[in-house]
Amino acid sequence: MKLDVIKLDGGKAGSVELGEEIFGLEPRADILHRVVRWQRNNAQQGTHKVKTRSETSYSTKKIYRQKGTGGARHGDRNAPIFRKGGIYKGPTPRSHGHDLTKKFRKLGLKHALSAKMAAGELVVIDTADADGKTAVLAKAVKNLGWKRALVIDGASVNENFAKAARNIEGLDILPSMGANVYDILKRDTLVLTKAGVEALEARLK
Repeated sequence: MKLDVIKLDGGKAGSVELGEEIFGLEPRADILHRVVRWQRNNAQQGTHKVKTRSETSYSTKKIYRQKGTGGARHGDRNAPIFRKGGIYKGPTPRSHGHDLTKKFRKLGLKHALSAKMAAGELVVIDTADADGKTAVLAKAVKNLGWKRALVIDGASVNENFAKAARNIEGLDILPSMGANVYDILKRDTLVLTKAGVEALEARLK
């Protein structure tokens, strides 16, 4: 499939051939959901922690005698049924991450790219190059109508472009190896450079 290539000033710069096996799939929500869930779970810190009855700061002295009170039998105030006692089976630090095969992760990225293509939210630009001036790039982005955009470049990101884009709200830039399903789906517009298209096709074939 062919897609027109534009410049940052809105001018035309020819066209590019996109592979059907990467950009022409029928997007599947179940695949995208599994990959996004894998990403977010791996990013979760898992540092939640509560105190058990062995860690709370009450005395371990028996609070009253075993028999003759007419009440229930109790040991110390650290029991979970008492206020400020230890928590029973509460959260402990752990990893929320789980495994997902490399083949499935690659398939997820293909479906994310295809989803953007199918929705008409994929733009290909000639190069992501700028003179380092935020105001100039911000004006170009506004004229192109990009509100929440992700720019994916080739193996590395142009330093001046990254510097200019750094302070523009809603504009992010990643190298091709940083392309991931969550970031692609989160943005309204996916912008690929020609180098980015080549790098992604090489990575996903």
